[in-house]
Amino acid sequence: MVRVHSGVARHKRVKRLLKRAKGYRGARSKNLRMVKDTLLRAGAYAYAHRRQKRRNLRKLWIVRINAGARAAGLNYSDFMDGLRKAEIGLDRKSLAEMAIQEPEAFAGLVEKAKSARGA
Repeated sequence: MVRVHSGVARHKRVKRLLKRAKGYRGARSKNLRMVKDTLLRAGAYAYAHRRQKRRNLRKLWIVRINAGARAAGLNYSDFMDGLRKAEIGLDRKSLAEMAIQEPEAFAGLVEKAKSARGA
C-alpha cells in the first residue's frame, strides 16, 4: 500500500481560499474554517444582491419616469397606459434616461400618451 500525499493540491486549495478572503477582518481572513464559512455567506449575499440590484434599478427608473411625466401633466400609470395604447415600446430604462437627459423629447412622448388615452 502506498500512502497518498495531498500536500501540493491542499496547499493550492488553501491559498486560493485565503486569497479570496483577503481584506476580511481578524480570523475571517486567516482561520481556514472561518474563511470557508465567510466565503459561503459572502457568495449567498452576492447572489441575492445581484437580484436586488435589478429590483432597485427598476424602482429608480419608475420614480424618474413618474417625475418627468408629472412635470408634463400626467401621472406614471396613465403615462404608461398611454404609451401602450400608442404602441410605443420603449423600456423603463430608456424612458428614465430620456426623462433626465432629454426632457423636451420626453414631453413629446407624454403628449403622444395623452392623445392615445383620449382617443
